[in-house]
This record gives sequence, structure tokens and C-alpha cells, in this order.
Amino acid sequence: MPLSLRPHLLTEEAKEKLRQVSTATLTSQLQKHGFRNTFLAGLYPLRPEMRMVGYAFTLRFIPAREDLADELYDNTKNVQRLAVEAVGPEDVVVIDARGETGAASFGHILGTRITMRGAAGLVTDGALRDTPGFRELSLPSYIRAAHATTSFVVHHPIEMQVAIGCAGVAVLPGDVLVGDGEGVVVIPSQVAESVAHASFEQEVREEFFLQKIHDGATIIGTYPPNETTLAEFERWRSKRGI
Repeated sequence: MPLSLRPHLLTEEAKEKLRQVSTATLTSQLQKHGFRNTFLAGLYPLRPEMRMVGYAFTLRFIPAREDLADELYDNTKNVQRLAVEAVGPEDVVVIDARGETGAASFGHILGTRITMRGAAGLVTDGALRDTPGFRELSLPSYIRAAHATTSFVVHHPIEMQVAIGCAGVAVLPGDVLVGDGEGVVVIPSQVAESVAHASFEQEVREEFFLQKIHDGATIIGTYPPNETTLAEFERWRSKRGI
């Protein structure tokens, strides 16, 4: 993706932290930054053991219409095919399929191609076909459903690298997407660096709080912590060198 469509680049430290923190933690920190609608509800991972961190590369479909149909998929004109050849390293292809699961919005061969181009992931609020093949790819993929039928039956690719809605969440080119076994969060690019560091800090604290709960502590004074617990946390943290 051209750097002009990545208005805010993450530091390597922030990327590494985003690979460790949960989407649950990220939604909490995004609320503190003023963003409430960030989780792509209703999608599930085909590779739940893989983490996803990357920049949004958007693709928008409209409903199919017979005079727009491209049943032969002209690679020189079809916007989906042009997008496949424009995707670059660290891009996450995010598809606005309107929540339509009556046909696929992507297939295994195209998924393989974007993997070879260095894509960091694939997200659609529609369906994918060839899902057994996607489960063999080194490509984190998130979908609403599986469907064997090819895309042109219900979809027409109309634009790429524009603002879209995916699973009811606004996604702009260059936004940061993070995926784990629970799902996908969209982080507006201008706050992504701050959210990464704050989320990591939250999880360091919550590791300590969880340990106390496992040891039999009540949530009262522990979660959220009172001054005594915070002082205890700082001693614990110092010993661990975190």
C-alpha cells in the first residue's frame, strides 16, 4: 500500500505489543480514547491460533447486477482482481460485503496470492469459499460464513482503498486491524500507537490482578485496585523487571 494511505505508521515496539494484547483489552482502551464501535461482531477466525496486526486495505462490493457481471473475471478491469495485485506487506484486506453471505467474496487462489504478496490478513463481513484451503494458509482470515458459490452471483466489486463499513464498523484505509481468537478490532490510525502502549500496560496490571484472584483474593479492592493493591502491584512489577 502506498505510504500516503498509511497516515500514521506504528513503531516496531507498538506492533509487538499489539501482537500480545487481546481484542478485549483493545476495546477497553479504545473506549477510553473515545471510540466505542470498534469490534467486528459476528465474524469468526479460520486460523484462531494466529494473531493478526496490519493496516487496512479496503475493498467494497455492491449488489450484483446483470449488466455489471464479470463472469470471466477480467484481471485488467475487475476491481477485486486489481486489489489483489495492489496488496502489499502488512496490509489486511478488509471487504465490505454488506453482510451478504449468499455467495463468497474471496476464494483460496486469491487468498494464496495475497499471502504471497505479504498480506497480514483477510477480513470480510460476508463469506469465503474454499475455507478448508484457507485453514492451510499462513493468513489470518475472519469471516461471517462459508459459501461455495463464486462472488459474481451476488457481489460486484466497485471500489478499493475507500472508507467502508465492515460488520457495522467504519474502516478507513490505513486503520490498524488486530485479530485474535475472539475476533477483530479496528483501531483508528491516529490513536493506534497510544492504544498499543496503553493496552499492554493494562494487561501487565491485569496479569497481577488475575494472579491475586487465583490466590483467593476478593474482587473488592483488587479489581478495580485500591491504593494497597496498586502498591503491591508496583513491588511485584519491580521484581519482575517489567
